[in-house]
Amino acid sequence: MRQWIDACAPDDIDTEDLIAWEYAGRRIAIYNTDQGFFATDLMCTHEDQSLEDGLVMDCVIECPLHGGRFDICTGKALSAPASTDLATYPVKVHGGRVWVQI
Repeated sequence: MRQWIDACAPDDIDTEDLIAWEYAGRRIAIYNTDQGFFATDLMCTHEDQSLEDGLVMDCVIECPLHGGRFDICTGKALSAPASTDLATYPVKVHGGRVWVQI
């Protein structure tokens, strides 16, 4: 059963940035974009590299290791060497907090 988990305050994440968050053994990236907050798996699907130090531009995250890019909103792999999409998680802002559905 999926549940909403209180992850952080909106101010904890700068615009066009992300934070790494872990819950129940899952490593998740929570992003703050001009289109809102989003969450994906934290690890790049190409070589299991953390996206924590990746570059966020609009709704795209670029892996710091080999430059593979992903759409933050959908998880879709956008450029080689990444070819497998990231898992995404629903996010909402409620009561002054960012919630992620796990």
